[in-house]
Amino acid sequence: MGLSTTHLLIFLVIIIVIFGTKKLKNIGSDLGSAVKGFKDGMKDGTADQPADAAPAAAVTQQVGTAAPVRPDTIDVEAKTKS
Repeated sequence: MGLSTTHLLIFLVIIIVIFGTKKLKNIGSDLGSAVKGFKDGMKDGTADQPADAAPAAAVTQQVGTAAPVRPDTIDVEAKTKS
């Protein structure tokens, strides 16, 4: 059982009666500015990403050259012990 068009219209009329059109206009503009700010923040985040890619590669190379495993290290992913 989904919501039909008449149910949605009745719901909209009730919301307008409770909050009033001025309050709904303010809520809409606040929501719109929040979405715009979020989109602008996402644009800024993607612009900074290529500049940060070089240090991440250096860290990966350092991790890739780890020390050899000690013989007393326990393998927690081992399925069976021999």
